[in-house]
Amino acid sequence: MYMKNFVSILVICSIVFLSGCGLKTENQAYETKLDIWGVFDNTSAYNEILLAYRSINDNVSNVNYRKYTIDSYKEDLLNALASGTGPDIFMIHNSWFPDFQDKIEPIPEYMMSEQDFRYNFVDVVADDFVLDGKMYGVPLSVDSLALYYNKDIFNAAGVTQPPKTWDEFDEVVKKLTNIDEFGNIDQSAAAIGTAFNVNRSTDILTAMMIQNSAEMSDPTTKRVTFAEPVQKDGKAVVPGEQALKYYTDFASAVEPVYTWNKNQNYSIDEFFEGNAAMMINYSWHYDTIEAKNAKLNFAVADLPQVSFDTIGEQANFANYWTFVVAKNKQPTQPSSKDARPITNEMRIHEAWQLLIAMTFPSEKGILLTNGLNKEALIFQTKFDFTKKYLEETGKPAARRDLVQEQVDDVRLGSFARGNLIAQTWWRNSAIAVDAIFAEMIDSVNTGKSSVHDAVDLGARRTQQLMK
Repeated sequence: MYMKNFVSILVICSIVFLSGCGLKTENQAYETKLDIWGVFDNTSAYNEILLAYRSINDNVSNVNYRKYTIDSYKEDLLNALASGTGPDIFMIHNSWFPDFQDKIEPIPEYMMSEQDFRYNFVDVVADDFVLDGKMYGVPLSVDSLALYYNKDIFNAAGVTQPPKTWDEFDEVVKKLTNIDEFGNIDQSAAAIGTAFNVNRSTDILTAMMIQNSAEMSDPTTKRVTFAEPVQKDGKAVVPGEQALKYYTDFASAVEPVYTWNKNQNYSIDEFFEGNAAMMINYSWHYDTIEAKNAKLNFAVADLPQVSFDTIGEQANFANYWTFVVAKNKQPTQPSSKDARPITNEMRIHEAWQLLIAMTFPSEKGILLTNGLNKEALIFQTKFDFTKKYLEETGKPAARRDLVQEQVDDVRLGSFARGNLIAQTWWRNSAIAVDAIFAEMIDSVNTGKSSVHDAVDLGARRTQQLMK
């Protein structure tokens, strides 16, 4: 406890005021209280960050972070926002932006340029949260897919390196799959090919579609396009269909890459138990695997890409949470009758000042302005808010400069490199779209639909959600 308090004191003392001792000036003082809602992160991830921020901005008297369980979070959030009792700042999944766009306020133009925003974050953040020149969300972390592999299984089979391309992946699958005389899979090379017993199956399929040059949707026209043909090698092909065929072949007993089926246990379980040599997943499951089997000899490699002599693009799929600011909320007013009332505009101003300080580099100082007279002060600090968060959580970075620091990290390197080429796509009701993609996979697995019919129906059903 004493050491924690000592560290907190050091955090505050590392901040040097260059233009005064605070943002309060005569007759322009006010006190704002900010509520933050989030998921997954414990309060400890933000304690020193918020303490440091309050030490430089005394117009913010209190910042309260509240952690929610993911099961009820979205519903609780929507209900609170509708009643005007929600948080000032809250986290949304990157795929939820279409559902929340009318409920959140972009960064004020006087605070941030689009150029600075794009320079700071990996490309997928701007693709997701910049619309018509306005910037709506800022993340501390971005995650992307990578290949988990069992080093003992690889070593025993004489496979010296994880596959870098899908062609190499196919060859490793053929080499590591063991099927007994009755057709049962004794050892799976990879947990891939089905929908419901493969964690993040729909994300893996989407990554394959994007790598195969599928245009998933047009965010301007809200038109779903992943079932439409593109020109490849002088002929029209449907990359969405090619990707679904490739993905489901791993669960087809008549294909040479057969290695998985719906009777296998859940993919994460099969991997940590040593029954599957590979799985594709996000960084947060690194801790899951270690917790479930501390003796498992595993490592992480980059997500395989299309062969270099094949028309396609180097791509990954991003899955992350970002902070946004509520558009309308009754600000929490000071308890003192003599204190200056807080307007919604002042609340938004202070909420975005906090988020920019948390998510942007501080090496050139933190610029803060008074929400009433716009008087600006610069605070020089050696304390990097984002770095502190990443140290506390062990997550891959969203900031470009910090991604560069992680690319050679044994644990985070593959996810950091994946973040540089990660993409997503615009769709309404992302949870419903995930269900549609899962049904696409399952309908091919079970023989209910051809690949063409599954993709065509999936696109039409997704289009209905875009209205």
